Amino acid sequence: MTQLSPHFTLEELTASNKAKALKIDNTPTPEILENLKALALALELARSVIGKPLKISSAYRCPALNKAVGGSPTSAHTLGYAADFTVDGITPRQICEKIIAAGLHFDQIILENISSDNPDGVWVHYGISKGTMRNQVLTMKAGKYFVGLVK
Repeated sequence: MTQLSPHFTLEELTASNKAKALKIDNTPTPEILENLKALALALELARSVIGKPLKISSAYRCPALNKAVGGSPTSAHTLGYAADFTVDGITPRQICEKIIAAGLHFDQIILENISSDNPDGVWVHYGISKGTMRNQVLTMKAGKYFVGLVK
């Protein structure tokens, strides 16, 4: 295992069942690896604010994997700058609220919903960037994006 930070490994941030099933090599380049180290440090801050382990469902996705999962061609996941996660016992909305209230710097935090029937979300997308962080807060409901944490 390759530790990127105290609680996050390279394997955790590159794992993908879809990549395995489709035999896609999701190995990051050296540049992407550096981005993943920065992401791991940002995730450490989020973990400390939340006070519980983060369950990463998706982080780095090479372009082929990103396309296979229907990701945006401009997704921060393809740069190693984003992770999707949940936390046991805390709703995704509560996770977002805690991160925002703590004043953490991020590029995007998105409360992701599969349908508009779940106002508390299904998972959190947490992204950083190399440049200025926008601290953009969005809610995705049924494939549409809305500014802020909306119900």
